Amino acid sequence: MKVYPYKRLPGTVALRVDAVTVRAQREPPEQLDARARSVVERAVALGQAETAGWDTTRLTVSVTVPSGATEPGGPWTDVAVVAVLTERATNTRVTALLEPSEEGGREWRGDLSLLRADVYDRATLSAQVVATVDGVPGRVVAETSDDWIIDVRSDDAVRERQFDIREVGFRTGPSALRPFADVPWKVSASGRLPVVHINTDFEGMTGLLAAEGRTPAGLVNELLVSQMAADVWTAVFHAAVGDLEIEEDGSPMFPHDWRGEVLREMLPDVLPNLSLEDALRAVHRRRTGATGWTELQPNIHAAAARRAGVPKALSTTLLGLDRFNRKDAEA
Repeated sequence: MKVYPYKRLPGTVALRVDAVTVRAQREPPEQLDARARSVVERAVALGQAETAGWDTTRLTVSVTVPSGATEPGGPWTDVAVVAVLTERATNTRVTALLEPSEEGGREWRGDLSLLRADVYDRATLSAQVVATVDGVPGRVVAETSDDWIIDVRSDDAVRERQFDIREVGFRTGPSALRPFADVPWKVSASGRLPVVHINTDFEGMTGLLAAEGRTPAGLVNELLVSQMAADVWTAVFHAAVGDLEIEEDGSPMFPHDWRGEVLREMLPDVLPNLSLEDALRAVHRRRTGATGWTELQPNIHAAAARRAGVPKALSTTLLGLDRFNRKDAEA
């Protein structure tokens, strides 16, 4: 435990990567879809970029700071929030000063630019709250406890491992899965990480998941994986909302683990006209109240589909299958 000779800001600093864009010289920028980011693993996979030879990337980040950071009368002044990216292999350190979404608000947002040449493999992204304390400027009064991994090589947005994906025959597997022998997969979000059980007894499932490239099977694979990811997003959202801690005044609090990051990622799409805190209160009120929860389900499913890249995968699949159909007709 570190001991500081000045007053520190209590509470949690939450960091999110909201968007990722890469660019090569004389090429238009490419914004990576949501599958390049994992809020559960807190990782970004820049290897998913289709732009060959990209040399710069821009990370759009947002940070939620404790409410005491900007309260009047506090022991700190000149509060600033900074995103910090570091990598030991190249001794790289890049910073970006974020801006508050509103005066005195808890949400700060901004962009951090990075050169591909500055990162050999994996960099760490964190956030710091900096202020003047006891007349001394530039003191770090709070920082993130859960950093993000920015991987410039990998196609998979993972930290140490992926979502727990288990291939098992539902007909002969664990008793909890046997009643679902007719479904291709089942998602469980009750543990430390979501678990996706893939049913190997479902005819053709194993071969389809192994398909790659722009073949018909490969196109369907892309759609299948995105739909599976949408199911994961839906499941983890419901798990997060169902496991909220409640303050003494009845207000729900964002969880500190992946559940909190999932809520911060999805709530702007579920209730787009509300702030994060107001959206969390509204969702909790609807879930525990007499009305409103059922009406919210289409928004939740739409938000999950966007995060999983279902619209893009569906469009790609339809265009690819149409191209194959035209070739068959011409033949």
